[in-house]
Amino acid sequence: MKTRISQLVIFSIFMLIGKLPATAAPGGFENFVTVAGDRLMEGNSELRFISFNIPNLHCIEDYMAFEATNPWRLPDAFEIRDALESVKMMGGTVARIYTITVRRQDDLPDTPRYVLGPKQFNEEAFRTLDQILAIANEVGVRLIIPFVDNWRWMGGRAEYAAFRNKSANDFWSDKKIKTDFKETIEFILKRVNTITGISYRDDKAILAWETGNELQCPDEWTREMIAYIKKLDANHLVIDGYHTNVLRDERLANPQTDIVTTHHYEKDPGEMLAHIRESAEKAKGKKPYLIGEFGFLSTAAMAAIYDFVQQTPNVCGTLLWSLRFRARDGGFYWHSEPGAGGYFYKAYHTPGFESGELYDERNAMALLREHAYGIRGLAMPPLPAPQPPLLLPFDDVSKLTWQGSVGASCYEVERADSLNGPWEAIAWDISETSMAHRPLYNDCSAMIGQSYYYRVRARNRTGVSEPSNTVGPVTVKHLTLVDELTNFGFIFSRNLHVTLQTDNARAFKEEAHRLKGEEGAEIVYYTPLPMLEVRVYLFANSEARALELSASVDGSHFDSLIVDSQNYYAGKADYDYARPMLISASVLPVETRYVKMRFRAEAQIGRVEISYK
Repeated sequence: MKTRISQLVIFSIFMLIGKLPATAAPGGFENFVTVAGDRLMEGNSELRFISFNIPNLHCIEDYMAFEATNPWRLPDAFEIRDALESVKMMGGTVARIYTITVRRQDDLPDTPRYVLGPKQFNEEAFRTLDQILAIANEVGVRLIIPFVDNWRWMGGRAEYAAFRNKSANDFWSDKKIKTDFKETIEFILKRVNTITGISYRDDKAILAWETGNELQCPDEWTREMIAYIKKLDANHLVIDGYHTNVLRDERLANPQTDIVTTHHYEKDPGEMLAHIRESAEKAKGKKPYLIGEFGFLSTAAMAAIYDFVQQTPNVCGTLLWSLRFRARDGGFYWHSEPGAGGYFYKAYHTPGFESGELYDERNAMALLREHAYGIRGLAMPPLPAPQPPLLLPFDDVSKLTWQGSVGASCYEVERADSLNGPWEAIAWDISETSMAHRPLYNDCSAMIGQSYYYRVRARNRTGVSEPSNTVGPVTVKHLTLVDELTNFGFIFSRNLHVTLQTDNARAFKEEAHRLKGEEGAEIVYYTPLPMLEVRVYLFANSEARALELSASVDGSHFDSLIVDSQNYYAGKADYDYARPMLISASVLPVETRYVKMRFRAEAQIGRVEISYK
């Protein structure tokens, strides 16, 4: 109890001194963004940008903790601030969120949506958007906000239609459905921010409203909705969210449209660039042209896109798909990209990490940062040294984790026997992207029975932060073997029926490294001291028991163990999720030093924890 109280006191103090402000004061945008010919203007200055889409900024779909049964949750202040400050650090001045979410018929009961039905709005969700706008004002990043999605991901036109027992295509023509949608628009535009006291239609942090995401809508619908938006909001620009690779003449002809946009995921980057060139030429002298989404490209192809954008004045900006930010529980949110991304590309993390080496994340992020400053006529400054991270409370030395720092590339862990030191660095170059939704560090060098204090520093090539808050004293009750299955190094022995897997991480709660066992496969673990408990994070194909455990003192004779199985499966959903099951055994024979895991059916293991003493 003493340890827990000490940790919470220190944690609370650190919160109060400003690491995680509960609110954000409105900032100093002086002007609404306006249009002059085919250019965007901030007052008398032209606005051009290279930045990111942040689809999760207002509603997270990537909460993939193993025990979580719903991937959806609302972001908190730390997460919002991390996202927007990361954009700022990368040279961005604009970000685009995804659409205002709508309740789906297949939603889990606790899924947070913004629109719950006709004229039914989720106040908790909109208070999150309040906070996003407040922090955007403070940080100095403007937002593009699309109203409705053409697709199912976060709920969209099909869901509005379903509220009236109609089909998705009725969204464009049915009077009741159009009225429902207009009521959502009116609610948003007239909403008064509960933090800043500023109505959304008077908030300069909003660059533009967008009619929707990748809409396949009639031109008449677009004209009607833009007219309605402008009737209620004379301050903000409106983007026509019609989806096309090459701008269409009728879209450019609409006098009410302020900005035109295209999205690009062509497999051939040459074709992509040709489409962008053609659209830029069509829009020249008529309207500002925005590349609202593009991605799933090599760094060389990205460079060609950025070079063209920077050299073409009527292209006001381009937004890369996509950015994920740090999680309140430690580490980052992860998103393996389906569809055109082929589960090869993942959402980017800044400033770029080794975990994204397959798609050259570090070089891609450096390239974006260079061009984000370049398009503004600025030389790229060095990355700022990171601020201190926030070490989260823990009582097991295998479960250190922290809220990371903007711009940090790695961390150092320090330990002391006393609150006042002396402090010893016990780990260096610890990455917060080496795994998803797991503790970030396991102190294997601790002495059982000893009590320690811990703190963490963030580092990048510019410098090292001041230390984090201190957590402790933490008494070491046992040590833990933790195997993330990046290789076979922790496994004592195995047969020929096991392989390491890295593909399709989305289906396995973004576990990028897994061990796949066929029926009859066996692996054995060994610890130098007697085992206390075994925990296996398993992904099975069915509810049937897929794994059995047995224990041995000498590695030759094994006795079956009684196991507990916890099922965290909530359905296949949009990504054909596998079945997460936590298999554990806490009653082991005395002096057990070997545990065997035998696959009774094909399954995959994402993590193994074996505590010993």
